[in-house]
Amino acid sequence: MIFRPTYTIDSIYNLDINALKNMGIKAIFSDLDNTLLAWNNFETDDSLQKLERRLADADIKLIVISNNSSERISKVLDVYRIEFAARARKPLPIGINNAIEKYKLNKSDVLMVGDQLLTDIVSGNLAGVRTVLVKPLVKTDKWNTRINRCVEKFIFFVFRFTNPIKFEEHLK
Repeated sequence: MIFRPTYTIDSIYNLDINALKNMGIKAIFSDLDNTLLAWNNFETDDSLQKLERRLADADIKLIVISNNSSERISKVLDVYRIEFAARARKPLPIGINNAIEKYKLNKSDVLMVGDQLLTDIVSGNLAGVRTVLVKPLVKTDKWNTRINRCVEKFIFFVFRFTNPIKFEEHLK
């Protein structure tokens, strides 16, 4: 189903590097707001720097795929020198497909990680890559994301009766 993630974990910071290597992952495509950093945070974060270093040490590239503007993403990511695709138009797979092509990756090389079913998971599933749903870092959202969260609650409710989505502590 288009809304079902391949994997679920509490946080992107719980990604198991060894598991990623065993899966053949060469790139983590990640949403920015409420996945890597709180949506209202413009400060640098040690956790993000440590994650990027752990991934880089394992030859896994971290690339942000975001619907935000280049200006918003640059304010946060320039310090880390993390590459990104802005205005990705999620839930369409355009941003993911463009990044796969740009970095000469295969779909099997990529995990798309995000905190929203309606944008991150749908775009990853439409692009044909494995997806990881994480819990949002903070309980608040921008006004436009709040609309998505209402729809997500309904989807989670429906899944509860068919095949519930349960969050794992670590990627397995």
